[in-house]
Amino acid sequence: MEAAHELADYVKKMGYTHVELMGIAEHPYDGSWGYQVTGYYAPTSRYGTPKEFMYFVNYLHKKGIGIILDWVPAHFPKDAHGLADFDGQPLYEYADPRKGEHPDWGTKVFDYSKNEVKNFLIANALYWVENFHVDGLRVDAVASMLYLDYGRSDGNWVPNKYGENKNLEAIEFFRHLNSVLTGHLTGAMMIAEESTAWPGVTKPPEEGGLGFTFKWNMGWMHDFLEYMKLDPYFRKFNHNKMTFGITYATSEKYLLTLSHDEVVHLKCSMINKMPGLNGDKFANLKAGYTFMMGHPGKKLLFMGQDFGQYHEWDEKVSLDWYLADEPLHKDLQKYYSDLLHVYQKYPALWQMDSDWNGFQWINANDGDRSIFSFIRRDETGKKNLLFVINFTPVARDDYRVGVPKSGTYSLILDSGHGLYKRGEHAFSSRSKKRECDGQPYSFAYPLPAYGTAIFKFN
Repeated sequence: MEAAHELADYVKKMGYTHVELMGIAEHPYDGSWGYQVTGYYAPTSRYGTPKEFMYFVNYLHKKGIGIILDWVPAHFPKDAHGLADFDGQPLYEYADPRKGEHPDWGTKVFDYSKNEVKNFLIANALYWVENFHVDGLRVDAVASMLYLDYGRSDGNWVPNKYGENKNLEAIEFFRHLNSVLTGHLTGAMMIAEESTAWPGVTKPPEEGGLGFTFKWNMGWMHDFLEYMKLDPYFRKFNHNKMTFGITYATSEKYLLTLSHDEVVHLKCSMINKMPGLNGDKFANLKAGYTFMMGHPGKKLLFMGQDFGQYHEWDEKVSLDWYLADEPLHKDLQKYYSDLLHVYQKYPALWQMDSDWNGFQWINANDGDRSIFSFIRRDETGKKNLLFVINFTPVARDDYRVGVPKSGTYSLILDSGHGLYKRGEHAFSSRSKKRECDGQPYSFAYPLPAYGTAIFKFN
């Protein structure tokens, strides 16, 4: 109960809208992080009773915060008290080990051809939504379910009846699952952790899709992190890593994620992925988070990364919350909070994520200076935002940015100040009819080293 109060206060203060909880269904091994489930219908006793979990959900709802649960229909462990060989032989899993076992994880795979198994899993998803009132499920390891050869070598997997590597039974399971969960009875959010280019993950089943609400954008995540880890000198040779994601941004309804998987197993925390000395690391991360917030797609950030947690995430220890009182960490935390509040205030940042009209590059090709500039629009076209982000330690005092129309461009946030509040003096400029960046109008703005700027205009 105390956790509910503390978490709600922090989430509201920061400006988050939802909390995603890693595996809370009962599991035997702490190191699995809840992804090897034995008790599909039991909230883990590690954190309290089912009634206490209900209180947790209800309290966050009262504060206007949504709850998303990680849910694992892809596999289950071999523990004797679990589902494996439940009646002495394969019951929940495929009998053929070439289909029924994950060689990489040492776990069993559900037999999606059995109606009893499908009903067990769909009923379980409904259990969390209807009994505990969670707002959505993030479905783990979707790709492992869709591909029969996932993690398997040649000769160790069984093709479908057409000789393909698609698991036809899993496809139908997803369509049925999502039709039920996202339908009028529950209206739950269903999120797919799908790591390939499988088509139509978020298309409706009646259009041949899987019916998910959102898909994790793993491609964007990998490109983004590879770029951000580079020394600024080498970023000019990798400029396309940051622009490529826009080419397919409308192909699915995406969720941009920097999750637990990116800050474990010697991958470093977000702050320690950044190049340079300590101050440079924080400046880089500010620039990266600004680009992420402006890019089409919903956003997810793993705990501790908003204040610059130094060490990798470890399920055995708490976050280093004392760091949030240190100047650089406190500044980063405030800046990220400011970004979240801008996101909530301006529909341009979320309303047209899947519409080409919601995004416009101003300059996607300024690789030599490693500067990105773009516009986000809402449905009215009246509350537009212009982003300018400098990914080098070189100040551009004479920077000029092109804009599509005449008008006043008012600074609402920058990396040096954060969010400008009413009454605070912020830069403002009327555009001039002077071509720049292929646009008919432009204005000049002194862009600092690692500088970020968000302007509003009508």
